[in-house]
Amino acid sequence: MTDRSTQAITPVLLLILDGFGYREDSDFNAVSHARKPNWDRLWSEYPHTLINTSELHVGLPRGQMGNSEVGHLNIGAGRVVYQELTKVDLAIEDSSFYTNPVFSEAVATAQRNGSAFHIMGLLSPGGVHSHETHIHAMVKMAAQAGLEKIYVHAFLDGRDTPPRSAAQSLQALEAQCKQLGAGRIASIVGRYFAMDRDNRWERVQIAYDLLTSATAPFSAADAQAGLTAAYARGENDEFVQATVIGAPIAMQDDDVA
Repeated sequence: MTDRSTQAITPVLLLILDGFGYREDSDFNAVSHARKPNWDRLWSEYPHTLINTSELHVGLPRGQMGNSEVGHLNIGAGRVVYQELTKVDLAIEDSSFYTNPVFSEAVATAQRNGSAFHIMGLLSPGGVHSHETHIHAMVKMAAQAGLEKIYVHAFLDGRDTPPRSAAQSLQALEAQCKQLGAGRIASIVGRYFAMDRDNRWERVQIAYDLLTSATAPFSAADAQAGLTAAYARGENDEFVQATVIGAPIAMQDDDVA
């Protein structure tokens, strides 16, 4: 019988190559064209397999690309971890989203006070930090409850989406508001300001002033006009400066956000 205490412990290295992938086609494939003798030797001499890093394989919705946060979380857990994005999507699909007790109480508060219902977030199909369908569902929930003052403060992406792709997202939201007969876009601002992660409080202040006092360097009659003006200034979605849309809407006491 072998005494395990006398056996040498073989080191094991878990090495994550961020952005490194596999594709058989060598066209436009930097990995296949690169000189990498150590990698090629390991690949040819040792057992290996491929793992999927997107969609349901890592707890994301179908068609959704993976990202570093999701990949690291699944590897660290050693199992599929369903992401918040997937959980919210499933809640919308089975309608439990619309009966969520926290959301229901928020709507009830706005009804009791006759106050405005503010929805703010990243209006984007990027699926990394948010998804625009969740904002659509929130507008729908508020409209079905009979709320009249529904205002969306749209943070524009351009980092997890193409740099100038916000027009389609704004159009889709405007179309939904028109169909529901309720809600409108009250402001737009790039995520560079509204979602800063570098403790640049001067950036956050710009978004804060936009939301709480409708103070902004720019204004526009509608969201598309505001976006067009931002592009003319040389700003991509991520860097769109704070813009008030339509009549200024600031958060007031008793409002719900």
